[in-house]
Amino acid sequence: MKGLEGVVAAHTRLSDVRGDSGQLIYCGYDINELAGEVSYEEVVHLLHHNHLPNRKELSDYKATLAEFRELPEGVVDIIREFPKDAPPMHAIRTGISALGCFDTTCDDDSQHAQRRKALRLIAQIPVVTAYFHRHRQGKGLVHPDPSLGEAANFLNMINGEKPSQEAESTLDLCYVLHADHGMNASTFSARVTIATLSDMYSAVTTAIGPSTRWRPTSRTRWPTSARSWASATASTRCSTRVRRTSSAWRSCSAPKSAMPSGFR
Repeated sequence: MKGLEGVVAAHTRLSDVRGDSGQLIYCGYDINELAGEVSYEEVVHLLHHNHLPNRKELSDYKATLAEFRELPEGVVDIIREFPKDAPPMHAIRTGISALGCFDTTCDDDSQHAQRRKALRLIAQIPVVTAYFHRHRQGKGLVHPDPSLGEAANFLNMINGEKPSQEAESTLDLCYVLHADHGMNASTFSARVTIATLSDMYSAVTTAIGPSTRWRPTSRTRWPTSARSWASATASTRCSTRVRRTSSAWRSCSAPKSAMPSGFR
């Protein structure tokens, strides 16, 4: 069965993964121009608006993301009821679907509402992830800290303490490297769902489906990127590190002693 290999499914300005030549491109920028040079929040702005933000735009963007992190109490209650041995991706998928039930603008398909829902999901998915991780460990939930950026806030919620600058910078770099990656199975699945005029929460829930089962194969091709930053290593409290390998783009990994159990 051929599937969709070689079939043109869409045209996009967002990103291009050129595995044969080892390139990852966001909105015309080679990843090496961005990784270690701009923050994850700046890359999110780039992908949403096709240009890097100025100082005011970045400040406003960070404030909006921080404002959107809080989860509805009903969703937090649902997370507390998840089996502690549930696979993390299953918990995240279900948490996102639940978020749609509490968003009064869920069915508003105006451009303004869609942009706000997209930002809200970017802000809330790490919170769902961190809450489930703390829950499955039997630990108290750590609420989002609006004074912290996206990477630092996630590490704070996972570990229960503010991260070092090195740890924050390393995770931020990983966020940048993984912010977008072309027309993979998840992207295609989300586009099929949203093309039925369903809502964004349904589309993102659909997108997570392939991630619950996907594994790399011998045919998987990975672009090389951010070579000059690939040797960055976080402190022992950091939950990620970047190793110098020929596949640096996918190499945000961690020693087992540092990575939260279940997220290895």
